[in-house]
Amino acid sequence: MRLLLTSAGIKNNSIGNALVDVLGKPVSESSALVIPTAVYPMSGPGMAWKLIAGRARTPLCEVGWKSLGVLELTALPSIGEERWVPEVREADALLVCGGDVLYLNYWMRQSGLADLLPSLQAVCVGVSAGSMVMAPHVGEEFISWRPPGSSGDEALGIVDFAMFPHLDHPAMPENSMAGAEKWAAALPVPGYAIDDQTAIKVADGTVEVISEGNWKLFAR
Repeated sequence: MRLLLTSAGIKNNSIGNALVDVLGKPVSESSALVIPTAVYPMSGPGMAWKLIAGRARTPLCEVGWKSLGVLELTALPSIGEERWVPEVREADALLVCGGDVLYLNYWMRQSGLADLLPSLQAVCVGVSAGSMVMAPHVGEEFISWRPPGSSGDEALGIVDFAMFPHLDHPAMPENSMAGAEKWAAALPVPGYAIDDQTAIKVADGTVEVISEGNWKLFAR
């Protein structure tokens, strides 16, 4: 799979250039589907609208896509796959918004999208929880909701490392480097702490950090 895992969206030219690189063509020639599901348990429908309308602080939908659709994961189990799978397979990008990471993980699995991801040609572009969900683990610090009967922090495991987003964000004092070090020490996998000017590009098995800001790799 090809992924562009960001903390806060397409925040600078370096991340924008990386997006074009993983797409293999300009954004203006690319179709995208946005997944707002994770935002509902944290911020509600008003923020979901802002994300889709390009009025949030995490640029994703507003970067000039040729076409843009909405893929609401909670709706998918109640409709036939023929109503949504073909469009997902044709998309150039899936834009996975932030919010509650385990809620997003749950609905990716319940909807069937998780099973579909490895076979897709689409680039997955994540923001915050939309990036973290691709990891094998998210860390206890980022859990506010768990599905019934679950006690773990496991996510999709599409990549073999975890992510600590919004490093040193002024509105999130708990997301300090000291907080990241504590988070990483409890993980069974490597972890990247990344600020809002940083992204991780994954293409053809190669992991590359794209940054105009601050980040740190905690190796195992």
